Amino acid sequence: MAFILSPSLLSADFADLRQAIELINNTEADWFHIDVMDGVFVPNITIGQPVVKAIKKHARKPLDVHLMIVDPDRYIRSFKEAGADWLTVHAEACRHLNRTLSQIREEGMKAGVSINPHTPVSMLENIIEYADLVLVMSVNPGFGGQKFIGNSYRKIEELNRLKQKYNPSLVIEVDGGVNLDNAPALLSAGADALVAGNAVFSAPDIPERIATFKKM
Repeated sequence: MAFILSPSLLSADFADLRQAIELINNTEADWFHIDVMDGVFVPNITIGQPVVKAIKKHARKPLDVHLMIVDPDRYIRSFKEAGADWLTVHAEACRHLNRTLSQIREEGMKAGVSINPHTPVSMLENIIEYADLVLVMSVNPGFGGQKFIGNSYRKIEELNRLKQKYNPSLVIEVDGGVNLDNAPALLSAGADALVAGNAVFSAPDIPERIATFKKM
């Protein structure tokens, strides 16, 4: 089954990030997933535009940037300048989500919206046609290595129904606790893209692990 695999650099060795990027460049992975956290919207702080810009210099695959921050509208242009190809904001962090998604597209990026585990899919019905991607968080955002939340399958199925009705080209992405065991069920539920962090970077042979994912 064809799908997008976006390894999460959150699980890479930050002390040797260039090596991790070069390694992923030479695999069957499709994107680089980059988590930007501000310590306010989520209880963790990761990286900002300067590091994204540095990643872009070495990456030969699109940058899938996920903003887990308050007031993301302030930073849309700066993440475009840093090299984001896909820019995803949280529905819970946007007062005027339609406007935010439009601004992302106007900057020449693909526009994504993410929802937390407690957020119902129904809140996206009136804006889904303006999004290029919806990211379903299958853990509470903030830290890697968390346990997958089981009701995510139901949310993906519900989102897939909205996709077929309003926006057939929409990419449904899943992030959080994705591994080789649950990936087939996620794809069957309607996911188009999987973010894998620990499931990729904890493997003794990372290219082989990615190849195993892509054979599904």
